[in-house]
Amino acid sequence: MTFTLPDRFNMVRYFLEHNLEAGRGRTRALWCRGRDGSVREYDYAQVVAATNRAGRLLIDLGVEPEQRVLLAIGDGLEWVAAWFAAIKIGAIACSVNPLLPADDYAYYLDYTRAKVALCDLDSAPRMLEVLPQARHLRALLVTEHGSTPSAPAGARATIVNWNEAHPSQPDRLDVADTWKDDVAVWLFTSGTTGKPKAAVHFHHDFVFNAEHYAKDVLRLTPNDRTLGVPKLFFGYATGTNLLFPFAAGACVGLFQDKSKPDVILDQIRRFHPTVLCAVPTALNGLLALENAARADFEGMRYATSAGEALPPELYHRFIARFGVEILDGIGSAEMFHVFISNYPGKVRPGTLGTLVPGYEARLVGPDGRDAPAGEPGTLWIKGGSAALQYYAAREKSRATFLGDWVVTADQFRLDADAFFHYEGRTDDMLKVGGIFVSPLEIESCLLQHPAVREVAVIGYTEDDLVKPEAFVVVNASHSASSALAQELQAFVKTRLAPYKYPRRVSFLDALPRNDRGKCEKKLLRGGPGASAGAGA
Repeated sequence: MTFTLPDRFNMVRYFLEHNLEAGRGRTRALWCRGRDGSVREYDYAQVVAATNRAGRLLIDLGVEPEQRVLLAIGDGLEWVAAWFAAIKIGAIACSVNPLLPADDYAYYLDYTRAKVALCDLDSAPRMLEVLPQARHLRALLVTEHGSTPSAPAGARATIVNWNEAHPSQPDRLDVADTWKDDVAVWLFTSGTTGKPKAAVHFHHDFVFNAEHYAKDVLRLTPNDRTLGVPKLFFGYATGTNLLFPFAAGACVGLFQDKSKPDVILDQIRRFHPTVLCAVPTALNGLLALENAARADFEGMRYATSAGEALPPELYHRFIARFGVEILDGIGSAEMFHVFISNYPGKVRPGTLGTLVPGYEARLVGPDGRDAPAGEPGTLWIKGGSAALQYYAAREKSRATFLGDWVVTADQFRLDADAFFHYEGRTDDMLKVGGIFVSPLEIESCLLQHPAVREVAVIGYTEDDLVKPEAFVVVNASHSASSALAQELQAFVKTRLAPYKYPRRVSFLDALPRNDRGKCEKKLLRGGPGASAGAGA
């Protein structure tokens, strides 16, 4: 399927305002559960009106086209309205985690040069702390506050109470006269190898992915109800739990509490989603809940998973217990969203699925040529949702964006049926005894042991040789011990080639994860926090 957009185009029309034209003004668009447990619902006409008021407010605060607006607030109507509003007036929407430390906010305010930023009860104290350093900020909009907090000494920005300023704005606003190739959104990388950088995206990019992944794979309808485990600041959730359901005229479920397993289950029971946007860690957490029942998932068509590879053992346990398919896929900030995915009714566990229509892929070997059939190679991806560049990162941009191709750091193997098998990141592959070993293969094996809840495998050097080390989080029914470590080593030896077994097994209370739920393996170097271990 091909589609064309007019040169003059603003993505807010496509994802939000078309619902009014389709007669869905009174259709439920948002189901929002607050910190106090109360639920508020908004129809599409109310979301559009809130967006228009937010856009008027941003203009009053001096935001001009192409300037950045930084969101550091929790999920709710305010997030949705402010994000769409920034784009509608021709500005650039940027969103970050509202639970970051103060130094990170100082970095983002300086990096984006945002003219207006939004904070809430979680982020406000740390945002106010660094406000004197914000040289470019004109106004800090504070949500969820009964009274307006005081600006610290030396701050240049004005403090504005959203609850006072937003309701008084007119609810009519014309869409800015933007081009389809104007910049609309900055999506931040996960920052696993340094400070996050912004992938610069056009209005066009989001529609391209929606036309292909959302329509051809997810196939959402106005009858769907989506619920996101990741929060909206994460591009994966921005798509799956906001843009794609809005494009279909469906209803989105949002909640402000942290996405702990018991909290997620509670939202499922209250909202009854038909689609769950999740990550492997959250799916594993649901399986660990003794009170989670198959009946809780009735009516759920499928769950999506991204962020890190879904172990096949986890997939099989989830579908056996809850009866819900998981569509594992891979996307990136550079491509906005998922470009390889499993399809409903066509899931092949242990793979990331097949190419999404509209995208092309290459697997490139160390010699720069396409890898031989069946052999792993570095994934190069091409499609109409690719970012222009990383902002203010010329060398990194030149290494990643090669013409129409985006060079990833992921290793894949393609089977005879065109399914992609994830082999780990380029910098994760271990060369053990002169042979490349995928940490993911060892992790998937260990997850089949009943004692293992989570695991991450890295390499360590001993006598100038690289060897695998496993960091294990045990299930509640087991205890960490040297005996268990030896048992796990033997378990791998009987299922994989002997040289692949972990020479060390260390136990942790939890794996270190970033704000997108990905395991930060760089924090495992040296084995901090290991409670027991065994070596051989």
